[in-house]
Amino acid sequence: MLNILKENFAHTFEDALIEEINQVGTLKVVNEGDKLIEIGDYLRSMPLLISGAIKILREDDDGDELLLYFLERGDTCAMTLTCCLGQTKSEIRAVAELDTTLIMIPIQKTEEWTGKYKTWRNFVFQSYHSRLTEMLETIDNIAFMNMDERLVKHLQSKQKITNHSLINSTHQEIAYELHTSRVVISRLLKKLESMGKIELYRNSIKIISL
Repeated sequence: MLNILKENFAHTFEDALIEEINQVGTLKVVNEGDKLIEIGDYLRSMPLLISGAIKILREDDDGDELLLYFLERGDTCAMTLTCCLGQTKSEIRAVAELDTTLIMIPIQKTEEWTGKYKTWRNFVFQSYHSRLTEMLETIDNIAFMNMDERLVKHLQSKQKITNHSLINSTHQEIAYELHTSRVVISRLLKKLESMGKIELYRNSIKIISL
């Protein structure tokens, strides 16, 4: 695991911190679609992403989901940090968007390192800033964008995350993530297809030009 850490975090953390992460961290591999965190869970560790991507979701009283943001290589989740440090229940759901490799860090170490290592403290503060910016962008999208604009942006984000023009998502899955109905998403996707911007297949979407 030490080589993996050095490859991914040598420019982020000092050697002593990387050595400590290697000693206490646990390497974890999850498959696309697997849940890492459920709403209501007490969290005993926080994730560092080595590869893949994770989507962070909120749920309303009716059980409908809303995508807040994606985590990518080198990221951690500020919501997870907040729950860890405050020892409160998780208010988000984390699901693997792709096959993902993580290093799980015990809660007590996240607190200890904040005071011990400047690079870790900067990493935590930067994570809070990045996730807050992404959540504000999500709020702006909901408040100021039409659903067709939100759909295009969502597809662009998925293309960026996967680095592939073929997106393996059903109409229903996209509807859940954008907190709308499958009928609306299907109609808008067909409109994009008629414009030559995408091609629709069973359980997947190929992006031509968005």
